Amino acid sequence: MAAGNTVIIKPSEVSPATASALAKLVPQYLDQACYPVVCGGVAETTELLKERFDYIFYTGSTTVGKIVRDAANKHLTPTTLELGGKSPCYVDTSVNLDKAARRILWGKMINLGQTCIAPDYVLCPREVREPLVSAMKEVLVEWFGKEPKTSPDLGRIVAERHVDRLAKYLDSGRAVVGGGYNREEKWVEPTILVDVKEDSKIMQEEIFGPILPILTVDNHTQAIDLIRAKERPLALYIFSVNKEIQDTFLRRVQCGGVCINDTIFHISNNKLPFGGVGWSGMGGYHGKFTFDTFSHFKSVLSRSYNPIIEKITCMRFPPYSEKKKKVMMGSVADKGDGPGVLHYLALTAQHLVSMSAGALLLYLSLHYTDTHVV
Repeated sequence: MAAGNTVIIKPSEVSPATASALAKLVPQYLDQACYPVVCGGVAETTELLKERFDYIFYTGSTTVGKIVRDAANKHLTPTTLELGGKSPCYVDTSVNLDKAARRILWGKMINLGQTCIAPDYVLCPREVREPLVSAMKEVLVEWFGKEPKTSPDLGRIVAERHVDRLAKYLDSGRAVVGGGYNREEKWVEPTILVDVKEDSKIMQEEIFGPILPILTVDNHTQAIDLIRAKERPLALYIFSVNKEIQDTFLRRVQCGGVCINDTIFHISNNKLPFGGVGWSGMGGYHGKFTFDTFSHFKSVLSRSYNPIIEKITCMRFPPYSEKKKKVMMGSVADKGDGPGVLHYLALTAQHLVSMSAGALLLYLSLHYTDTHVV
């Protein structure tokens, strides 16, 4: 809107209360002819995608992102896709595990794990797992009590079908914390799984919930190999004070964004673009990057009819003489008879004169030319 666009707003049908609020409030403050809100499900979205838009911005799953991209391709419509994926978190022996546990769980439990950049799984050396799990247990009790379902600081899963999906993940490992769920109440307990196999179901799909698998690795090199074997994540979290290890992750792992020794906070900085790569999305936004995303930079060049410029630049017009070619190209042909010193001095002088003429032509041409972007 700030970039001067009209916008069709299509909220998710999975959150009908939010969609209803937008449909009610937006028309009260904005012109419906410019900013209509379209509610509905798959049928309505399918019809919308048949239209020829100037730009499409989609936030959601990779599966639906592919559908949106296919529809956009029919009209060569540019798109920004903010998707998701499995955002890994690596923890090594160099960090304060209590602080790391707090920062990881904070990022994981926001909206009960239903954010696209939540830490999806943890990779750590074997000697780190037990003290990290112990620290996480204490933090969860401190924050949410022994009955987390009654905590006012934990939400609920958005739909019953997503509770069913999350419940299937619980068999992928051994729950050392949590493991409970209630379909009717749309509740899944904050859960930590260990002894998780890399090829288990929970490691093949984005979790999007409060279940945190912890896998052990020999070292950071093995962790990087495991991450690189999967699709490129939207976020990467590195908990290490070892600069060499940090740099190795940054160099070898392709991802949307990185946060070192914390989670989530990298998206709060409007000086940094936020977006994915590969299956985690395309394009970037936040701050000025958002304005640029929804803008087209039109290049404009405007020339004057100054008689001096016209006289000088007429050399570009046919017929082309050798003199014109020399000035325009800024060079001369080698017509010397031998490699003597005088010959090279003469060539050098000719080149300097010709290059100076070419430079003067370029300077005057640009000096009397207006260029800008709109």
